[in-house]
Amino acid sequence: MSEELKVIVFGLANEEYGIEVDKVRTIERMMPITRVPKTPSFIKGVINLRGIVVPVLNLSGRFNLPETEETEHTRIIVVSVNEMEVGFIVDSANDVIDLDRDIIDTPPEIVGGIQAKYLDGIAKIGEDRLLIMLNLSEVLNLSEIVQLEQLEV
Repeated sequence: MSEELKVIVFGLANEEYGIEVDKVRTIERMMPITRVPKTPSFIKGVINLRGIVVPVLNLSGRFNLPETEETEHTRIIVVSVNEMEVGFIVDSANDVIDLDRDIIDTPPEIVGGIQAKYLDGIAKIGEDRLLIMLNLSEVLNLSEIVQLEQLEV
């Protein structure tokens, strides 16, 4: 019997991506972000989320994709991986769906300009919908983020 996976679907640069629900702590509307000097440009800074300082990065910038304008749909998805909480700025957070693990294929070397090391796979949903599953451990494989995590309010 195949295993089901609950996934948050979000939009980024006209593509749909997925993150397992159990790794997502919260989805927030955009809020003031405090810039931190001497960090890569895709690290937008930190937010104070209910008393906890959370580093925030622009996922488009992380993947070297063109950054889009902030809209009323722009969200910060706060994830927790390896005891580290980090927020991702995404174009929109669309949906929660159940996926069958069997429909997730190994990603090609590059998908939409993103290197395969950042991806867990590609899920084909129906005839014409592809969902790009992120490998959060690789996306967050940054010593800069760990250093930001050490900041206190």
